[in-house]
Amino acid sequence: MLTTNYLIDTNILIYHTNGVKESIDLISKVIAEKSFNISILTKIEFLGWNKHTSDGLDKCKRLIETANIYFVDENIAGKAIELKRKMNIKIADAVIAATGIIHNLKIVTRNIDDFKGIEGLKVINPFD
Repeated sequence: MLTTNYLIDTNILIYHTNGVKESIDLISKVIAEKSFNISILTKIEFLGWNKHTSDGLDKCKRLIETANIYFVDENIAGKAIELKRKMNIKIADAVIAATGIIHNLKIVTRNIDDFKGIEGLKVINPFD
C-alpha cells in the first residue's frame, strides 16, 4: 500500500467529504494514491459522528477503507501519556500527535492550536 508522509486529522476528512476546496486540493493529492494515513482515533471520530445520514456514513466508510490506519501501540501510548501530562491536551489529540511524532508524519489539520507547542511535531494547515 502506498502512503504519504502526512497524518490526516479528522477535521480535514470532514472538510473533504463536504467538498471544501482547500481540503480537496491537498487531500485529493494524498488520496489520489488510494492510500492515506490516519490514527485509529481519527477513524473513531470520523465514523462515530452521530449525525451522519445513512448515505453519508456509507460514503465516509468507503473513504476510510482506503486509509492506512495507525493503531495505538506501546510507543504511541507512552508518547501520548507524556504529551497529555506535559501539554494538558485532549486524549485524541495526544494520540494523534504521538502517532505523528513516532512515525515521523506531518499532521494535516485546520485545528493547529490543538497541537501548538508540541516539540518534534510538524503541523500543516492546508487553509493557510
